[in-house]
Amino acid sequence: MAADLVKKRTADQSKDDPHARCMPDTFLRSYGLPHIQKFLQSPGLLVMLDEDNANYRQVFTDGRPLPVDPVPAWNGYSSGTWSGDTLVVDSIGFRDDLWLDMNGTFITSAAKVRERIRRPDYGHLTIQVTVDDPKAYTKPWTITLNQRIVVDTELVDEICVENEKSSQRFSGNTSGNK
Repeated sequence: MAADLVKKRTADQSKDDPHARCMPDTFLRSYGLPHIQKFLQSPGLLVMLDEDNANYRQVFTDGRPLPVDPVPAWNGYSSGTWSGDTLVVDSIGFRDDLWLDMNGTFITSAAKVRERIRRPDYGHLTIQVTVDDPKAYTKPWTITLNQRIVVDTELVDEICVENEKSSQRFSGNTSGNK
């Protein structure tokens, strides 16, 4: 099922990509976009700020368990704990059909995501992500992302606004009407 849908979305040149329509991205997709992210840590809470559409994510690090029935959200609900020098973050409670890339790879409301975030040296971050989504995939899959840390920088507003004119070309609508 998932493979067929991704093939269709790729063949359609991702014309229904929510990112191109100014919809929020999941944190998983944000890791792969060329935008700066800033992590702010306080006792019991890690806040991840993303300059793309001024998106944010909360990771509770105060020991609370994941909720049994979370309200579905773009970034889900996240709880993290430290295992040595690695932050292990478990997330659930996603909206259905959230795109992870421009090919249309997706997760559903049944997804459980585990991130293992580690800083191997001063200038880098390694993020290992495992997605377990029985509604979309036959088995869990894992990807490792190697990120460069940019220190002493500021986030820049990059806002995609409603009725973005460039998104009309994706749907074949050039008249400006929806």
